[in-house]
Amino acid sequence: MKRLLLVLCFFCFAEGIAQPSQRLVNVIVTPDHADWLYKPGEPVKFTISVYRNNVLLRDAKLHYEIGPEKMEPTKKETVTLKDGTLALNAGTMKTPGFLRCIATVEVDGKEYRGLTTAGFEPQSIKPTVANPADFTTFWTDAKADLAKIPVDARMTLLPERCTALTNVYHLSLQNVNNSRFYGILCVPKKEGKYPAILRVPGAGVRPYNGMITEADKGFITLEVGIHGVPVTMDPSVYVDLARGPLNGYQMADLDNRDRYYYKRVYLGCVRAVDFLAEMPQYDGQNMAVTGGSQGGALSIITAGLDARIKLLGAFYPALSDVTGYLNGRAGGWPHLFSGNNLAFNNKPDRIKTTGYYDVVNFARLVNVPGRYAWGFNDETCPPTSMYAAYNVIPGQKTLDIDYLDTGHWTYPEETEKMMAWLMGQLKGEK
Repeated sequence: MKRLLLVLCFFCFAEGIAQPSQRLVNVIVTPDHADWLYKPGEPVKFTISVYRNNVLLRDAKLHYEIGPEKMEPTKKETVTLKDGTLALNAGTMKTPGFLRCIATVEVDGKEYRGLTTAGFEPQSIKPTVANPADFTTFWTDAKADLAKIPVDARMTLLPERCTALTNVYHLSLQNVNNSRFYGILCVPKKEGKYPAILRVPGAGVRPYNGMITEADKGFITLEVGIHGVPVTMDPSVYVDLARGPLNGYQMADLDNRDRYYYKRVYLGCVRAVDFLAEMPQYDGQNMAVTGGSQGGALSIITAGLDARIKLLGAFYPALSDVTGYLNGRAGGWPHLFSGNNLAFNNKPDRIKTTGYYDVVNFARLVNVPGRYAWGFNDETCPPTSMYAAYNVIPGQKTLDIDYLDTGHWTYPEETEKMMAWLMGQLKGEK
């Protein structure tokens, strides 16, 4: 049982989408603008309040830090909250970006934390990552190489997962470098033609269940893994892989653009589209891609690489403007140029490789309707990095920021809203 709980906790952390649970002590940081938005040069005021049992907690010892997200704080202090609340003049930012206040309090030996992030004209944030002159040629050639490889689809029915309306399969496709690409395929049993949804995964190593609920509603769905291993093995296998050979996969072969780990991954997503597009049950017109975090990145990347994708829904895309740290501001996950990673990766060949894999440069190619969602408090995928990608998308786009307080997670209502839009669009609903 202990082993099972460890495995489940590992997967929740790796996916990065679980909503935080309620805590005994709540640290609330409130900005003086309801929309959390400010003009460059406009001062920000934060109010920090600490509650226990929904009552202001008096005489709590509070530490706060204020500064640009993911950067060294420009202001910090430890104070005692005599009446449970503190008003702060947080300063401002002179250029587009995000100013974050993080507050922590210790109660009965346990630390409680809260944060809020003020945005300064985020729609004007520009990317820092280089856009290689041969970017399009590089990926056109890579897709041509993939096209020479037979799809060699192998489907294994999973009777225990099938429903009255849907057949569920473990799917294996042939990918580049003599590798395979695996996923869970769900196909409506009723004869007919259906729209298709490709779900691409968040970071980590795990098994997958498949999008059975959506398939029951009349969609072909394919949820893929990216690591070239089956996605139906015992959960403990994935824990061992994540701790062993796949530990730090995000940086594997970053010194060479042709061998970097994500080349096989990005092409694997195209291979998944190859398969879906050739299915006899596919309606031939309506295919979408969706995911969060690494999956948000892969959604944008797949839409940029493959014109057969007609719609995308992305939550908090990772791998966006990763060179931000080299330019004095936050960069996207996996934070290749911050902390302990900086000394190892801050080399010309590694920096050059990022230009071929950064979401920003794929975003420039996205011309299909897309819906995007994230919160200002995301510490895994900083909003500065996500806006850097979003702002260069030429296609029709909608950013849902109704959930400003979210970090690297979503409210159930937020996910439901995204999927309702995605499925409605695929079925031609207005």
